Amino acid sequence: MKSLIIDASNSGISGDIFLAALLGLVPNAANIINDLKELKLFLNDVIKLEIELTKIERSGIKVNQLKLNIKEEKHHRNPKILKDALNKFLDEKRFSESGKQYANNVLDSLFRAEAEVHQDQIENIHLHEISSVDTLIDILGVSKSLETIGAFDKDFEIYCGKIPLGGGTINSAHGILPIPAPATVKLFEGTDLIVYNGPIDSELVTPTGAALLINLKPINKVHSPEFNLEKMVYSTGQKSFDNFPNILRLFVGNIVHSYIAEGSSFLRQYLEDITIIETDLDDISGEIIGNFVKIIENENILDIQIIPGITKKNRPSHIIKVLCYPKYSFQLIEIMLRELGTLGVRYNTIKRVCIDRKLEETSIQVNEKDFRLKYKISYIKKGKESIIVNIKAEYEDLKNISKATGVPVKDLQVIFQSKVSKISKDFLNRLNH
Repeated sequence: MKSLIIDASNSGISGDIFLAALLGLVPNAANIINDLKELKLFLNDVIKLEIELTKIERSGIKVNQLKLNIKEEKHHRNPKILKDALNKFLDEKRFSESGKQYANNVLDSLFRAEAEVHQDQIENIHLHEISSVDTLIDILGVSKSLETIGAFDKDFEIYCGKIPLGGGTINSAHGILPIPAPATVKLFEGTDLIVYNGPIDSELVTPTGAALLINLKPINKVHSPEFNLEKMVYSTGQKSFDNFPNILRLFVGNIVHSYIAEGSSFLRQYLEDITIIETDLDDISGEIIGNFVKIIENENILDIQIIPGITKKNRPSHIIKVLCYPKYSFQLIEIMLRELGTLGVRYNTIKRVCIDRKLEETSIQVNEKDFRLKYKISYIKKGKESIIVNIKAEYEDLKNISKATGVPVKDLQVIFQSKVSKISKDFLNRLNH
């Protein structure tokens, strides 16, 4: 599968550094730049606009850098002016529908972040730094470059690792602000991306860079997946540091999904990363293990298993196995160390296929009385077709009905099974319409 891997670990991300790298991936960089120069025709008060993609040396290697020479009479514009100019350019330059949607999403997210920071309506906010024409240069240039490399195609994946935000303070139109800027923080809120402060005192992620990144919805990956490399490009921003490279790397290639048979490629939509955490115990009582299970069940786990075993010297043991999403792994390892007193914990992040499921409710009649019963439907989508994998009644509901009626759970399951055919047909009709 064609993919773009973004390595911002030694740079952070801004609009110009991202655009400079992407222009190194497209065959028509000069055409894109020439179109962007025409933005001065779409915004009033842009007196001078020069754009050049150059090569400079950073840390001993040649990297792309975007040079802008801008002169504007206006120091702030309102959202409507920027939005109108953006969409007029998108239409006249014949961007794809996906490219138009992405560009609008990026600009809208910037407006929302600013509005939330100032606790005001979008139409009332006064834009300063992000109202400059260079914001539109970044958004439109990145959108066209991504469109050119096929990044908006359904079978294209984008990955991104950890992102350094920088630190210290920055002068803005509103005074001195801490880094990361409030709008940048707002943009990252609620995303799956991993960010961290530092490693230097300077702004490494700008609001525009953050907006461009989050709207790609990249797959968070600390270590890049296996892939066949087609091309790699380097870029840098305007700042140079003594102890930080400030070099962004982009990799384009084909991800190797060797763990999925080609004929089952539709299952890729259900792939997710999970972490398996394990430890072996041969010197602990059942009471402590039971208490640990009670504690860990209230944490962010997917499942827990206690497996009996035999260790060296023929000692009876237990294997404690916990499944979780990777972001919770160290939190859970700490609990295991503290509660179990184990000397070591193994963990491994792997892929799993986790299909769709829905929890629904029906009623069954037992001894001439109706009872509500929840059930779970699991299903997969293969193209336009939906396939039901299983329909299973919830055990806790069956147990409660059994307690109320005296009817064994296995008999209640038979009653429920008599309704499964109709449930299946009704569910597929709703799903496909």
